Amino acid sequence: MNDQHGFQQKMVTWLDEHRVRRTTGQRIADAVAQGMGSWTFIILQTVFVVVWMLLNVVGYIRHWDPYPFILLNLLFSTQAAYAAPVIMMSQNRQSERDRLQANADYQTNIEAKKEIEELQIRLTRIEIEKLDRILDLLEKRNQ
Repeated sequence: MNDQHGFQQKMVTWLDEHRVRRTTGQRIADAVAQGMGSWTFIILQTVFVVVWMLLNVVGYIRHWDPYPFILLNLLFSTQAAYAAPVIMMSQNRQSERDRLQANADYQTNIEAKKEIEELQIRLTRIEIEKLDRILDLLEKRNQ
């Protein structure tokens, strides 16, 4: 059980280390990707579009962007032009993190394999010792 705690501590340390190593740009990219990939963002953007259209179609104020909403189109194009590269940066960083984690998992598996092999060797030795004792007892009994 102590080994499990050590393993968990080692894993938490690796994840914390990864979070600390992020640059400001990477943190911003992660925050933008996380924000834009949420239901909150989708709902807020939908509300924004509906309000924009209502104000420019049926609103009692001056229509600053009449149908077909060229300015709204420009805003979304600009948003997409900036969002796509930022999201790609976040995905690239996530891919790198996944690669590093896979490598850490591989190293852990190698260590576990070595420990299992050592345990198997110990169990085999114990089994051989027991069989030798049984044979000795049988020989003494037959004499």
